[in-house]
Amino acid sequence: MRQRRVHVGSRWKAGLRLVVAGLLMLPVPAGAQGDWFFFRHRKQEKPEAATPRSQVISSQPPAAAIAVEPLGFSAPGPIYEGQRDALVSLDFLDEDTLLFTFRVPGLMRRDNKGGEQRQIRALVMALPHGTVQAEALWTLHDDARYVWRLKDGRFLLRDLNQLRIGDASLELTPFLEFPGHVQWLGMDPDQTYLVTDSHEPEEAKQPAGHAASTATTAGNVTAENAGEPGRPDTVLRVLRRSTGKVMLVSHVRSVMRVPVNGEGYMESLRSTGRDWLLNLNYFGGGERVAGKIESLCTPNVEFFCEQAVLATVCTENGGLGEVAMTTDGRKLWENDMPLTHVWPKLVIAPGGQRIARETLLVNRPINAFSPLSFEDVTGQQVEVFDSATGKLVLKVSASPVFDGGGNVALSPSGRRVAILDAGAIQVYELPKPPPAPTETAEGSAAH
Repeated sequence: MRQRRVHVGSRWKAGLRLVVAGLLMLPVPAGAQGDWFFFRHRKQEKPEAATPRSQVISSQPPAAAIAVEPLGFSAPGPIYEGQRDALVSLDFLDEDTLLFTFRVPGLMRRDNKGGEQRQIRALVMALPHGTVQAEALWTLHDDARYVWRLKDGRFLLRDLNQLRIGDASLELTPFLEFPGHVQWLGMDPDQTYLVTDSHEPEEAKQPAGHAASTATTAGNVTAENAGEPGRPDTVLRVLRRSTGKVMLVSHVRSVMRVPVNGEGYMESLRSTGRDWLLNLNYFGGGERVAGKIESLCTPNVEFFCEQAVLATVCTENGGLGEVAMTTDGRKLWENDMPLTHVWPKLVIAPGGQRIARETLLVNRPINAFSPLSFEDVTGQQVEVFDSATGKLVLKVSASPVFDGGGNVALSPSGRRVAILDAGAIQVYELPKPPPAPTETAEGSAAH
């Protein structure tokens, strides 16, 4: 049994080192998919004609469709294929209000620091007819994800090292400024905490009021890095969302997507053979093993409600699988994905009752010796299932293909799904889902 660590700062740092070590030491299996994918760019001598896409047979018709061409939207060109850029975002602000944002076509502009700028058009629309209630044009400076929906009808907008808060009027209020470029952002299911990775070289200037300016944070950084030459440039923080106060901070070697809930953070620890331990580390000190899963690679774990996680694992056949389990270690359901479904991305309803998974559809299995080319992609599929049981409730296509995601949204109740497909935002109505799992919920059979 591992010895418990009491000091929060050292526990945090040690836990992160274990995660990083696992990622660096673990060999990637030949058929690993998702974030473990290999990509081969299309040959330059071939024409840039649009790749034909097959259509997924929809399991039900949409209840409403909002044409997007009159809104100024046009499909991105093939130059963006395989880049995983965030070119669009679709989010429910409430059950009857959609936030739809997308890149405005045009030449890339350069700012006075030599960086690139792009224009993002933002629209707030009322359902079911798509009546535009507010619109704005944002200037952003990178190609990564930029919008995160908040539960109170607002949203976070990220641009380089800044976070702003917006609402249905599309008015933006400054929220947090970091010493360096924010490369990843996550939240716990109740959105009490923010987790951020930011690139902060030692020479980076620290503006007044930035996210690491508190005395507590400065103390943690000094204590954890005393006498360590060559400090890593990536800083991982856990912040309280309501105030922006930094709770935990650590310097790490690379961007780390650390899953958190209201109690602490989850780390995947290598056990024996294909077994991995899911270890829950409490913010207040202490830890416990939350469960055990099998995977040929480091599992990708995400909380979909406060007391349950969904782990994406590498299976024996070279593909991906999903395992849903509560934080007391009881398996809810599991599912293996076909070898021709790659690059999965998850969208979770704010209440955790439903999960949407979108994958690229390819015409052959992909592995390290036969990497993916976008010429192999035949379409994009969206599947929606109940988080408590794994029951599939909707299967439809999405087009054009957005390998960076952002083209699927779930409403707060989980009863509405919006998908960008066939020149329109297709809105589907679903039956009421079962409650999100809890530690007292009974497990159910896989689908």
